[in-house]
Amino acid sequence: MDEQALLGLNPNADADFRQRALAYFEQLKISQDAWQVCAEALAQSIYSDDHIKFFCFQVLEHQIKFKYSELTEVQQQLIRETLITWLQAQMLNPQPEKTFIRNKAAQVFALLFVTEYLTKWPKFFFDILSVVDLNPRGVDMYLRILMAVDAELVDRDVVHTSEEARRNTLLKDTMREQCIPSLVESWYQILQNYQYNNSELTCQCLEVVGAYVSWIDLSLIANERFINMLLGHMSVEVLREEACDCLFEIVNKGMDPIDKTKLVESLCQVLQSAGLFSIDQEDDVDFLARFSKLVNGMGQALIASWTKLIKNGDMKSAQDTLQAIEAKVSLMLQLLIHEDDDISSNIIGFCYDYLHILKQAIMLAVMKKLTYDEEYNFENEGEDEAMFVEYRKQLKLLLDRLAQVSPELLLASVRRVFNTTLQNWQTTRFMEVEVAIRLLYMLAEALPVSHGAHFSGDVTKATALQDMMRTLVTSGVSAYQHTSVTLEFFETVVRYEKFFAVEPQHIPTVLMAFLDHRGLRHTSPKVRSRTAYLFSRFVKSLNKQMNPFIEDVLNRIQDLLELSPPENGYQALLSSDDQLFIYETAGVLIVNSEYSAERKQALMRNLLTPLMEKFKVLLEKLMMAQDEDRQMALADCLNHAVGFASRTSKAFSNKQTVKQCGCSEVYLDCLQTFLPALSCPLQKEVLRSGVRTFLHRMIICLEEEVLPFIPSASEHMLKDCEAKDLQEFIPLINQITAKFKTQVSPFLQQMFMPLLHAIFEVLLLPAEENDQSAALEKQMLRRSYFAFLQTVTGSGMSEVIANQGAENVERVLFTVIQGAVDYPDPIAQKTCFIILSKLVELWGGKDGPVGFADFVYKHIVPACFLAPLKQTFDLADAQTVLVCITVCFFLLFSLPCGRLKGKKNNGHVVLRVVLSYKENTLFSLNGVLVWLVFTCYGTVFCSSPVLKIKLENCRFEYLTLTCITCKLPLSESEQTGSSSLGCLGFSCDR
Repeated sequence: MDEQALLGLNPNADADFRQRALAYFEQLKISQDAWQVCAEALAQSIYSDDHIKFFCFQVLEHQIKFKYSELTEVQQQLIRETLITWLQAQMLNPQPEKTFIRNKAAQVFALLFVTEYLTKWPKFFFDILSVVDLNPRGVDMYLRILMAVDAELVDRDVVHTSEEARRNTLLKDTMREQCIPSLVESWYQILQNYQYNNSELTCQCLEVVGAYVSWIDLSLIANERFINMLLGHMSVEVLREEACDCLFEIVNKGMDPIDKTKLVESLCQVLQSAGLFSIDQEDDVDFLARFSKLVNGMGQALIASWTKLIKNGDMKSAQDTLQAIEAKVSLMLQLLIHEDDDISSNIIGFCYDYLHILKQAIMLAVMKKLTYDEEYNFENEGEDEAMFVEYRKQLKLLLDRLAQVSPELLLASVRRVFNTTLQNWQTTRFMEVEVAIRLLYMLAEALPVSHGAHFSGDVTKATALQDMMRTLVTSGVSAYQHTSVTLEFFETVVRYEKFFAVEPQHIPTVLMAFLDHRGLRHTSPKVRSRTAYLFSRFVKSLNKQMNPFIEDVLNRIQDLLELSPPENGYQALLSSDDQLFIYETAGVLIVNSEYSAERKQALMRNLLTPLMEKFKVLLEKLMMAQDEDRQMALADCLNHAVGFASRTSKAFSNKQTVKQCGCSEVYLDCLQTFLPALSCPLQKEVLRSGVRTFLHRMIICLEEEVLPFIPSASEHMLKDCEAKDLQEFIPLINQITAKFKTQVSPFLQQMFMPLLHAIFEVLLLPAEENDQSAALEKQMLRRSYFAFLQTVTGSGMSEVIANQGAENVERVLFTVIQGAVDYPDPIAQKTCFIILSKLVELWGGKDGPVGFADFVYKHIVPACFLAPLKQTFDLADAQTVLVCITVCFFLLFSLPCGRLKGKKNNGHVVLRVVLSYKENTLFSLNGVLVWLVFTCYGTVFCSSPVLKIKLENCRFEYLTLTCITCKLPLSESEQTGSSSLGCLGFSCDR
C-alpha cells in the first residue's frame, strides 16, 4: 500500500496528507484487487496503527456492501477466512483492539452475515462461537457482532427497501429455526460465567438479550433460570441498569394477555421482596430512571392485557389484571413525584394509560350497573323499583361527568356495546338489550348539542350516532318481547328525531312500529300510554316530512279516537288522558299538511263530528240519569269529549291559524254543541271545567268570533258557584279582558257587580277555624279577585269600575285597601298596590271620580305605611320584599304623577320612606334608604342630605314629623324650606 497516503489517516496529519489519504481510499474502492491487500494486512497484523486497521476494515466493508457479487467463490472464501483469522488473533494479542475498531469489525461481520448466511455460511454463528469459546476478548467480539446483526435486521431507524425487508424477515425466520436456541444458551453461559467477575461483558450480554427478545421466542428467555438470573442482577449495582432494560424488553414483548399478567406479577413479587418498590429520593438517579422505565413498561403491559381481556369478554381475568394494575399505582405515584425529571417523565405513559383505563373501568361499571335485575317488577313497581330508578339517575350523572372528561372514549364504548348487543338481540337477555339502547339514549345528554343537532357538526360523533340509529331502526329490535326494550326503543327514536331528517327513508318503519302491536296496540297498558305521548312528539317533530303518510295514519288511528261511553262495557286500548295525545296528533297532521283549506276543514270535521254527536246523546242521558255514579261517569265522558276537541286546537299556530285552515266553522259548531252543558244542573263542576277550558282555547283560536258566546256562558257559570268555580272562572274573564279590551267593555260593565257579589258572598261564608282547606280556597279566590281588578285597570278600562256607582266604587276601593294592609298575603298585597297605583295614575287628575283625591291621602297613602308596620310583614320573605318595592315605586312615581289638585300649593313637600319601629329598628325598602320628594305639579327629584325622620303618629288623621337629630317638631318654614335644610317635613294641611 501507499505508505505516504496512509500517513494522512492520522488525525494529526496536515490537510494535504488527509486529502491524499481520501483520494487513495477512493482509488482502492474502484480497484479490482486492492481489497485483498487490506485483507492480508488484517489477517497478518501487518500494521499496528489503529487508523490503518480501521481503514482496511472500511475497504472490506465497501467491497462486501457494493461489489461482493462480482467476486469469485475463492475470493469470497478469502474474506471469510480473513475475518475468522482476525478474530482468532484477538484472543492472542497482548492488548485488545480499540473500541472503534472492534465496532467496525462487528459491522463487517454483520454485513457478511446478511450476504452469506442464507446461502454459503449457514454456520456463521457456530463458527464464531467455536473460535471465541469463553475467552473474554472473543466473547466481547461475539456480542458486538450480535448487536451489529440485530441492527442490520430490525433497526427501525434504518430505511430498508421492500426487497431488503423481505430478506431480513427470511433471515430472522431462518435464525429462529437453526441457531437462536444455541445463541440463547450461549448468552446464559456468558451471564453465568461473567456475572461476578466481568461486569462489562455481563452488561453487553444483557443488552444483546434485550435487543433479541423482541423477535425471538419469548419462552427461551422468560423462563425460570433466565428470569431468576436477571432478577439477581437487579441487586448488583453495576448490573442493575442493564438488567432493568433487559426486563423492560421482556415485558414489552407481545404475548397472551393472561400469560403476560402472570409474568409481570411474578417479576413484581420478586422486585418488591427485594425492596425495590420503596423509592428513596437519595437512590441512584441513573438506576431509578431505568427502573421507572421498567415500571412504566410493566404497567402499560398490564393495561394492554386488560384491554384485550375485556375485548375477548374474559371478565374474570380482566378483573384480576385490573387488580394487578391498581397494586402498581402507589409505586407509579412515588416515581411520578420524584424530584428528578427524567425519573418522573419515564412513568408518564403508565399514568396516562391508567387514567384511560380508569375511565374505561368506570364506564364499564356504570354500564353494568345500569342493567335491570331479574327480580325487577315492571308491571307492579314498588319501593325497590323506585330506589333502582333513582340509582339509575345517579349513574347517569356519573356518565355525564365522564363524558365531559373523555367524550370520545364514551362514544366509542357505547358504540361497541350497542353494536355487539344489537347484532344478536334475538338471543340476548332483555336487560342487556335494554341497557344497550338506553346508553344510546343517554348519549344525547352526555354529549349535548344545541337544538338537538346530533347529526351535524362533529363528523366523527355524527357518523357514530347516525350508524347506531340506523342499526336501531333496521335491526327489528322494536319487536323484542319485553316492555322495557320496547319503551326504550320509542324513547330513543323520539329523542333523536332529527335522524329522520337525514335519513327519511326510515320514517315508515318507525311509524308502523308506533301504530301496530309494538306501540299503540301493545298488550301492556303502560307501553300503550307512553307510546301515545311519544307518538305525538314524533309526529310534531317531523312536521312536513309526515305529508306522504297523513291519510294513512289518520285511518290507522281511527279506532283509537273513539269516545267510549260508560255503558258499553268495552275496555278501550287507551285511557282518556292518552287519547288527548292522539287527538292532538291528528290535529297536527291535519293542520301541518299541505292540503287546501277545504280539505283541512273536511278532515277536521270528520275528526270532531263524532265527538259532537256523542256529546249530544250523552248530555241527554245525563239529564235523565238518576244514579249518582252513572251521572259522574257520563259527566266525565262529556268532559273528555270537550277535552279532545280542545286538544286538537293546539295544532294551530301564528303561521297556521284556524281561519287560514278554514276550520273556524267546525269549532263554532263545537261551541254551540258544548255550551248547553253549562245549563245542566247535574255534575256542574265537571262540566263547567271542561267547557271553560274549551272557551280558553277558542278565545285564542277564534278571537272575535267567540265573543257572542261569552255573555251566555258567563251567566251560566256564575249561577250556584263555589269558591273553586269562581277561582277558575276569573282567569277566563281576565283572558277576555286582556285580549279584547274595549271591545268587551259593555259586557264587563254588565257582569262586573254580579261577579263581585258572587265573590263577596263566597268570601263571607263562615268556615271552621281549623279548616285549612277552606281558608286556602278563600285566599286563592281573594287573589283571583284582585287579579281581575288588576286586569281591568291594567287594560285601560277603569271606566268599568267607575260606572258601577259611587257606593260600589267605594266598596271596591276599600276591598283593595283591605287587601293591601290587612291580609298577610304578600302576593295579594303586591297586586293591590299595583291596582292602587294604576287608579291614582288614571283618576288622580281633574277628570277622576269626585273625592278620589281625598281618598288617596286618607286611605291610600296611609296604607303604604300601615302595611309595613304589620307584625306579619316579614322582610325575610322574598314576596314581601317585592311588596316593599311596589310601595316605593307607587310613592315615588305614581303618587306625584297624579297631579292632585284642590290642595293649597305651599311649596315643596318632602317625605322620606324611613320608619322607626320595633325598638328603633330602621326599616327601609329592600335595604336601600330612599328619599321621596314630590310637588303639587309632579316634579320628582332626590335631595342630597341623608336625614332620618321618625314617624310620630300612625293614625294618619294628621302627620307630624320630627327631626331625629333635634327631636323637635318641624315648623312650617322648615317644612316648606330648601331641601338642603337639616329638617324637612310633611303636614296634612297641604
